[in-house]
Amino acid sequence: MTAIKHALQRDIFTPNDERLLSIVNVCKAGKKKRNCFLCATVTTERPVQVNVVKVKKSDKGDFYKRQTAWALRDLAVVDAKDAVKENPEFDLHFDKVYKWVASSAVEKNTFISCIWKLNQRYLRKKIDFINVSSQLLEELPKVAEESVPSGENQSVAGGDEEAVDEYQELNAREEQDIEIMMEGCEYAISNAEAFAEKLSRELQVLDGANIQSIMASEKQVNILMKLLDEALKEVDQIEIKLSSYEEMLQSVKEQMDQISESNYLIHLSYTNNVKLLSEIEFLVNHMDLAKGHIKALQEGDLTSSRGIEACTNAADALLQCMNVALHPGHDMLHAVKQQQQRFSDLREQFARRLTNHLNSVFVQQGHDQSSTLAQHSVELTLPNHHPFHRDLLRYAKLMEWLKNTDYGKYEGLTKNYMDYLSRLYEREIKDFFEVAKIKMTGTTKEGKKFATLPRKESAVKQETESLHGSSGKLTGSTSSLNKLSVQSSGNRRSQSSSLLDMGNMSASDLDVADRTKFDKIFEQVLSELEPLCLAEQDFISKFFKLQQHQSISGTTTNETEEMDGGNLSRSYIPGVPQTVSSEKDMIRQMMTKIFRCIEPELNNLIALGDKIDSFNSLYMLVKMSHHVWTAQNVDPASFLSTTLGNVLVTVKRNFDKCISNQMKQMDEVKISKKSKVGILPFVAEFEEFAALAESIFKNAERRGDLDKAYTKLIRAVFISVEKVANESQKTPRDVVMMENFHHIFATLSRLKISCLEAEKKEAKLKYTEHLQSYVVYSLGQPLEKLNHFFEGVEARVAQGIREEEVSYQLAFNKQELRKVIKEYPGKEVKKGLDNLYKKVDKHLCEEENLLQVVWHSMQDEFIRQYKHFEGLIARCYPGSGITMEFTIQDILDYCSSIAQSH
Repeated sequence: MTAIKHALQRDIFTPNDERLLSIVNVCKAGKKKRNCFLCATVTTERPVQVNVVKVKKSDKGDFYKRQTAWALRDLAVVDAKDAVKENPEFDLHFDKVYKWVASSAVEKNTFISCIWKLNQRYLRKKIDFINVSSQLLEELPKVAEESVPSGENQSVAGGDEEAVDEYQELNAREEQDIEIMMEGCEYAISNAEAFAEKLSRELQVLDGANIQSIMASEKQVNILMKLLDEALKEVDQIEIKLSSYEEMLQSVKEQMDQISESNYLIHLSYTNNVKLLSEIEFLVNHMDLAKGHIKALQEGDLTSSRGIEACTNAADALLQCMNVALHPGHDMLHAVKQQQQRFSDLREQFARRLTNHLNSVFVQQGHDQSSTLAQHSVELTLPNHHPFHRDLLRYAKLMEWLKNTDYGKYEGLTKNYMDYLSRLYEREIKDFFEVAKIKMTGTTKEGKKFATLPRKESAVKQETESLHGSSGKLTGSTSSLNKLSVQSSGNRRSQSSSLLDMGNMSASDLDVADRTKFDKIFEQVLSELEPLCLAEQDFISKFFKLQQHQSISGTTTNETEEMDGGNLSRSYIPGVPQTVSSEKDMIRQMMTKIFRCIEPELNNLIALGDKIDSFNSLYMLVKMSHHVWTAQNVDPASFLSTTLGNVLVTVKRNFDKCISNQMKQMDEVKISKKSKVGILPFVAEFEEFAALAESIFKNAERRGDLDKAYTKLIRAVFISVEKVANESQKTPRDVVMMENFHHIFATLSRLKISCLEAEKKEAKLKYTEHLQSYVVYSLGQPLEKLNHFFEGVEARVAQGIREEEVSYQLAFNKQELRKVIKEYPGKEVKKGLDNLYKKVDKHLCEEENLLQVVWHSMQDEFIRQYKHFEGLIARCYPGSGITMEFTIQDILDYCSSIAQSH
């Protein structure tokens, strides 16, 4: 067992810094006999921990491994089963009851005794030892005490672990000494008794030498004792002197304590004085306002630049004094409270004085600007507010101070500025727009009111005649006028010639001049408004210290909130400083209040332009789109961008209305039953519209809107042309289709509109088809009997009669053929062609100049028919020698002479 214990100590517990004190060989009760060891161990490091470890032999080799460990403090009960009889069974109660059977009762008792000792030494915890003999627990300590010399009882009683241990491992020094000794006695291993006797003899020799040494030193001991007695006497004397010294030092100590306490109080007083001085210097340095600043706040001149600068510096100094971060307790001082009240009074007094002065400046600005309106009334320009802005920007820092110190007065000043400036701008802008309307219409200022008042149709007509004394081009202005113009004339040129007498100039030239003038006026209006709004917005941002640019996305047009009665919208909370987002909203709301008349005036101007000529909506759409695009690039959420965006919606509606009116007029067009149709009015109007639109929309941003309008209009033109052609009585349907689609094709080819390429091809196809149809239909009449004869021949061949047998048919024999051919000598053919030329000339209109084209096509078709007839004669009447009485050359000569004669 000792060897096993030594092996376990070496292999398992020494690496874990533990000492093995007791071991018992056990197996679990009632199960298959599988032996293991229960070990009682303690750690070598403090605090000492006592464990019960279960160790078992490994299945894979001849070595032991640690399986389970329990702390001794978790042990509740030790049950030895029987205190009288020898019984190897025992139970240990940890978290549950573990039942064991020891290899012998002696090992069990030794292990239980060790646990009892460890509990007494380290834990002092009440572990219940039941069914354990009390004699066993008491004898072992006594035996241990008796086996140790009297000088060592204390160590055993103190619980030294070595007394508990049955075996102690030799250290390296001891092993070395034993090895040296055994090397000197080679027979030590073979003859242990002889070795023991030798050791005993050497021990006796050493004991004798020790006794002799002691006896020889007796005299020296007596001398030493005498010296010790003398030393004790000297010690007594020294103690007496030390006692006297101690009494003397005690009085000195009391004096030093008093001095130390006095020094502490002096240091404390000095520290308090330094801190007090620091606090007073802080208050004086941070809460003392210079007399010059006080005078500037109370009496400073707010009209001169030097006075404004002094007031600004004084206001900043006052703000710093009021915003100083006081230390805890400062606000309880009477002087501090008094100074703070003085600062508040100064702030209130200066804020009131500054507010009154700026309000008077705003009022004076309104009067000064009103005096300059007269000189701008005859020119299409807006007064310049830059001098006023420049003067007011001197107060920008004071406005920032007012915003930070008294937001209520800042808010009131903002409202007053909006009220005064909105009235001023309203007068200026209304006068500006009146001048623009006068320049557009050419009427006097007294006669300009028609632009905004509702009018009846008769009033519209009367107004139209007053526009430069001409109504040369009012297409789309009023549908009733267009309807009257179409009904009164079969084509648009006759309408223009009737209007030419009124204006003594061509209608198209008049239209171009009027539209160009309108375009310039409208562009000038927008060019004047844009810098005005941008300058005012920039001034508001700088003067009222509002941020107008930020990283967050701007609001859309529909998010613009109106200002009612001078009050800001619900996103603006009075009396509370605004965030960046709300400040940007506030700028837009102030601009909306100040320039509230711009949008209505622009809409009125747009309505007037649309009534003068609906084609003006094209100019307005391009100009307005460009200005909106420019404004959105600067700031998508600005007032200018929002307002122009709203007006652009109105312009786009007018543009769509213009297109709708054009399409409606096409549906309502009426043609004359007595005159030839020619080029339809809406076809000519589409040409004019497209030419005008292409010149206006060149490189424009809203090209997509025009392309959509083109698509709608051209479809409507195609449908209306077919409708009119079907209803035409005077002019053949093919002529109407041919001429108008040729005109459309020529227009699209000349303008090169990319989105209408498909329609251009379709127009060309329709023109070609109807030209061919008209030519074929017309050529059937000059040789009518000959056509009927050969149609009959072809019908017989189609019925199955061979071509060479057709001549045997009674109705189509050679005699009948000669009779029909004799009816069409060259003179008759020429006469028929001449009548055909006159008829075609009567059908075709002069504007399109298609007579020669049609005549050439008829010539080619006639020659094709001639060759066809000759081919039928050659196949159906072979060898008959029958020929036509005129040749192809005769046909060419006839056609050429007829064309030249006419």
